[in-house]
Amino acid sequence: MFYRTLLGNQQGIALLGAMVIVLLLSLLAATLLGLSGQEILSANAGNQLAVAQQLVDAAGELAVAWFHDPQSTARDSRLGIFRERRQRDAQGGPSFFDHNGRSQFAGTSERPDVTFLAANPTDERLLNDPEVGVFRAMRHLGHVEEVKVYAPSNPGLLCTVDATIAAGATPPVRQSVSFQLAALNLRSLRAAVQVTRHLGEFRQGNESPVRVHWGDLRVGETLVLSHEDDIPTKSAMAAVTGQSYDERVQHEDRWMQAWVGGQVLVTQPAPEQAPGIPSNVHESQSPTPGVQLDQWNYEDLKRMAKRFGRYFAIDREGLLYPQGMVESGRGLSPDEVLKSQVPGDQQGLIFIDTLDQLPPRADNLGVLRLNASYLEATIVMQGHIHLNPHGSGATIKALSPPSTDLNGTVARTSVQLAGIQLNGVLYAAGNITVTGKEKVYGAVVTGGTITGTDSRGTLEVWYDHDIGQGWFRGLPVVYRAPGTWVAKY
Repeated sequence: MFYRTLLGNQQGIALLGAMVIVLLLSLLAATLLGLSGQEILSANAGNQLAVAQQLVDAAGELAVAWFHDPQSTARDSRLGIFRERRQRDAQGGPSFFDHNGRSQFAGTSERPDVTFLAANPTDERLLNDPEVGVFRAMRHLGHVEEVKVYAPSNPGLLCTVDATIAAGATPPVRQSVSFQLAALNLRSLRAAVQVTRHLGEFRQGNESPVRVHWGDLRVGETLVLSHEDDIPTKSAMAAVTGQSYDERVQHEDRWMQAWVGGQVLVTQPAPEQAPGIPSNVHESQSPTPGVQLDQWNYEDLKRMAKRFGRYFAIDREGLLYPQGMVESGRGLSPDEVLKSQVPGDQQGLIFIDTLDQLPPRADNLGVLRLNASYLEATIVMQGHIHLNPHGSGATIKALSPPSTDLNGTVARTSVQLAGIQLNGVLYAAGNITVTGKEKVYGAVVTGGTITGTDSRGTLEVWYDHDIGQGWFRGLPVVYRAPGTWVAKY
């Protein structure tokens, strides 16, 4: 009897202990399950936050792209402020900054220069529309709610950009950042060809080898021509084509003018009854009012090339050395590095230094020999250039400068230019020598003169109007200023 009672009590205690253990295990399991659920939620929230951060960065970069998009104003007239340089620099060229260095962006965070809010149907279409929205590629990941652009807080910078993104399902994760942009301060080139010294010599066969379309010719000293019609007459009715002057009966152009510091001399003048020098040739411009020549600063260009382009040293044989490291046996020929395979193969800014990598002087100028059949680039040579293209060049699409029709509509004519060997800028601190026929779409600047090796050497230039507005292909218009990125929330 006593034994059975004791055994029953022990069984009851064991059952009670088992129940307590089961209860503890259930509580532990529930706790672990709750923690796992919270970990999953935290992980999801973390993933959504990471996606939102990446999206808001992408939105900021797309806002930067507005500065580089020539078609931006077609989407919304407010985007014009990103492309239009509404101020003038000290030399009168278009600029984002006034004479005192103040940016054309003058708004505040509360009253920005430009605001796009997704709550506005028009802005929602511009930002997020799956077919035409500028952020349509990100639509499956998130939604751009707001983009604001206003004045910079740091002097010398261009503007501040605020962007806000919503990512994920309900409730969405929002991320907002602010950063500032700096402008690449590369002075615009406002003429097709600029020659600091004389252009041509008063001997038959040694006259000016330059022919200009669509822009100005600026010569600091004397200009020597073979015939008066080497300079085309300026006519609003001139045809806008890709033909060279050798292919035309009449030498006319809608935009071409010549500004000459000294005299214009003609080695083979026309008879006295001929019209003579065209009225769009302006001689004796120096000392007043002066020939306005656009010059790029040596040190500024050098720093710019090291950051945004390619920098080379050169030796006396004309071999190039990347990053300025001159080592025996490591030099590259210009043909190896200075060429484009096809139109669109943009080489960007290429800076070739002096022999001693110091500012140019008469005794430290190297010689760059350009033989490429086709090259898209902004070539800055701190020395002399010999042009002798091997090949027929390429056919490219070009836009004429803007003109106004009878209805007052401003438009640019699309033209096919055949046989172009250089698409971009040719800038030489010294002289440019031409062998054969060289065709350029862009602009040419020399601190010396331009000569042909014989009477057949010609340099024919069609001016790229965008270069006069400060747009250089292969170079950023603006870039994110270091140290200005801030996460607001």
